[in-house]
Amino acid sequence: MTATLVLVPGLLCDEFVWSEQRRALSSHVQVWVANHGSLDSLTDMAAAILRDAPAEQFALAGHSMGGRVALEVFRLAPHRVQRLALLDTGWLPRQAGAQGEEERASRLALLDTAFQHGMRTMGRQWASGMVHPSRIDTPVFEAIVAMIERKTPDIFAAQIRALLARPDASPQLLALECPVLVLCGRQDSWSSLSQHLQMTAIIRGARLRVIEECGHMSTLEQPAAVTAALAEWLNEEEATVGSERRMAIDTDGRAK
Repeated sequence: MTATLVLVPGLLCDEFVWSEQRRALSSHVQVWVANHGSLDSLTDMAAAILRDAPAEQFALAGHSMGGRVALEVFRLAPHRVQRLALLDTGWLPRQAGAQGEEERASRLALLDTAFQHGMRTMGRQWASGMVHPSRIDTPVFEAIVAMIERKTPDIFAAQIRALLARPDASPQLLALECPVLVLCGRQDSWSSLSQHLQMTAIIRGARLRVIEECGHMSTLEQPAAVTAALAEWLNEEEATVGSERRMAIDTDGRAK
């Protein structure tokens, strides 16, 4: 099993989003959770992880925006990533044209609510579309809102800038050779299951895990199922994935 696990939170999340996984897995691996602070680019967030991570090589798991940061970590230093887990996330840049502008306007409207009415009001509005409908106004929902409230509108603005300028991570998906877990809540309306099916198809040897009765906040909504999937991924033999990858390399060394 890998000795160190780096966990990367998503937009407006802190270490609480990984609390159950951290508790359960710490008896088997050293677990370290990244903190993005007020950084406003995915590249800067990735560079901070590479600077501060407690080991030269590590398993890397990212949730939501954290998955995009994890792919950027791999782009900057692939030799340091022993295995990768991508949870409720994506890899494509913001779309051009009307759809891209619609995303920008939607994110900025939430930011305006945060500045005008506070992070808690914005958080309740935003989180209502992030969780499985059955979890709205439950203790888990309230804990998510409290986590969002711990951030400031300025931090929200910085992370929105990072997401709007996100790069195309397709080259990283094609280059991955280590054990890769792709995980998604079946009812994730923010990062759809179809998107994760596409990622699984692109990454050679990737394993897909769909979490039932679950929205975007999978680590908190279904913590036991997510922890079990991560434990299985941490124990996956690298040799198996490596052999699958080698079979897909042609004679002049290019990936097919």
